[in-house]
Amino acid sequence: MSVISKKMVYTQFLQRENFTHHHRYDEEMLQYDYIKDGDVRGIELAVSLFSSDLTGKLSDDPLRNTQYLFICSMTLVTRFAIEGGMEPEAAYTASDLYIQNADKCKNIADVTSLHREMVTWFTTQMSNLKKQDIYSKPIIHCLDYIYDHLHSIIRVDELADAVGLNPSYLSTLFKKEVGTSVSEYIRLKRVEACKNMLKYSDYSLTEISEYLAFSSYSHFVFIFRRYTQYTPGEFRKRFFRKTVLAE
Repeated sequence: MSVISKKMVYTQFLQRENFTHHHRYDEEMLQYDYIKDGDVRGIELAVSLFSSDLTGKLSDDPLRNTQYLFICSMTLVTRFAIEGGMEPEAAYTASDLYIQNADKCKNIADVTSLHREMVTWFTTQMSNLKKQDIYSKPIIHCLDYIYDHLHSIIRVDELADAVGLNPSYLSTLFKKEVGTSVSEYIRLKRVEACKNMLKYSDYSLTEISEYLAFSSYSHFVFIFRRYTQYTPGEFRKRFFRKTVLAE
């Protein structure tokens, strides 16, 4: 048995004895998926995980340990941002600059603050990337409204009222700019949310269906299969907590 293998066995023994462990893999990956999608929920989740007691030990020096954890987080944020459409050179340049700043930090609080700044910047950039030079201001407000109300029934007249447009004109403008109808876009966004919940949460299929305001469980299954070629149950069985290496 190699030296590393022996140390792993001993370390895992100590962790079991002390009831300590690392974050679950699905918790780790959800934060990065959120950031890639420009979803602000990723900011608080990332900050919470980074500041917890389950991050692992990379150095005996507390400050250096936090700096190493920052670099690990930065590496994954960069990869996911590129996968989400950010220009690789821009992502790598930002990563280099943030790591350089982390290296200059004199205490843990500064590294933690820099981490929040970093995930906020990348999340904001990814959110803007999906909208820039594509949509008019009313449509951007429309997309934000839909995102914020996926858990409830969204009607075109209510959406039009929220952005101050005539329902008929909004439908025409939305189709022109987004390339699909309002109702179709809402279904797409719900399916995306369903996929995340099926991959990263322990909510039952019925709970997911109800949370995302599908009219019935059978309708949920029908719509989900239409867009993914899987039933929700099949999708969860295939992709639940799938490792990043396997992807």
